[in-house]
Amino acid sequence: MPESTRRRPLLADYALEIRSKNAGPFWVTMETFMKDAAGYAIAADEDFLNERTIADLYQVDARQVQIFRIPDLNVVKISFPRPVSQASLRDRDVHAGQHHVPLASLPVPDRHFGAAGADGAHV
Repeated sequence: MPESTRRRPLLADYALEIRSKNAGPFWVTMETFMKDAAGYAIAADEDFLNERTIADLYQVDARQVQIFRIPDLNVVKISFPRPVSQASLRDRDVHAGQHHVPLASLPVPDRHFGAAGADGAHV
């Protein structure tokens, strides 16, 4: 496939599942279940996926973002305060079930293509 037409790999391409859910009425939790150790290396890369990245994606305070990296399970768990409390007047996603979409849509940095396949081999 020509370089100009190749889609840049997204975090979701290396995951079995990326999901989000309530962690009580005031917090959201997201989990990335990566396919293998190479995918986990991408999700666990602190230069790629960190508190600032999440703060920018979800318009929250980076100091309140919590990231848990669990290498034995190839999982990265992320929690942050909901911008509005669950079921309040301005809450558009009561179960926080759609919050994972921006995270799953993050483009993977070029530096990871060698580890996980420049052509999306692990996709």
